Amino acid sequence: MYGKKGSELVKELADGEPGQLAAYNSDLFTQVIEECNSHFLHLESLLRSGPVESSTSQPSEDADYYGSLIHLRSLIRNKRCLMAYVYNRAEVIRSLGWTLERVLPEEIEEKLSSSEKEYFKNHSKAIQEYMSKLDLDLGVDMVPPKDPYIKVRVLEDIGTVVLSDQLANLARHAILFLRRTDAEQYIAQGLMEELTS
Repeated sequence: MYGKKGSELVKELADGEPGQLAAYNSDLFTQVIEECNSHFLHLESLLRSGPVESSTSQPSEDADYYGSLIHLRSLIRNKRCLMAYVYNRAEVIRSLGWTLERVLPEEIEEKLSSSEKEYFKNHSKAIQEYMSKLDLDLGVDMVPPKDPYIKVRVLEDIGTVVLSDQLANLARHAILFLRRTDAEQYIAQGLMEELTS
């Protein structure tokens, strides 16, 4: 049945958890591309042959017309399925570029194709270059905080560090009020935790 492989590819996306990546299905992707090539060759041969002359030319012309229409529609449908698969995976990879550093965890990296790995690398590099030119971390909260200072507990001994407005000794189990922007990098690394009460 035409388009079955393409629909399987899209169904694989729909069955997965939103924002999560399943392993790249290169076999099924290749099968859909091969089906597209087959449709293209059939369509090309039908268009080259032109109308077939016969005593009753109407039925053969209709067969060629509808045959070419079926191949064209199947080709378009498969291409849309391929594009949906690639686009949705790229969306997840793009979101990873904002939440992860430049290196992907191994369990995520093994799910990506080589072109997706390259895409993540280039996207992360572009984000980092842009933030360094602005000297601004765009990965912080998008909603402005009510208070620029937060109460944190230091989980690991970090030592004395220079923060934006003070010199602080970040000893293990210390409880401090720090600027949110200073504390977020340590919270993200698991060296601190925010105390909400």
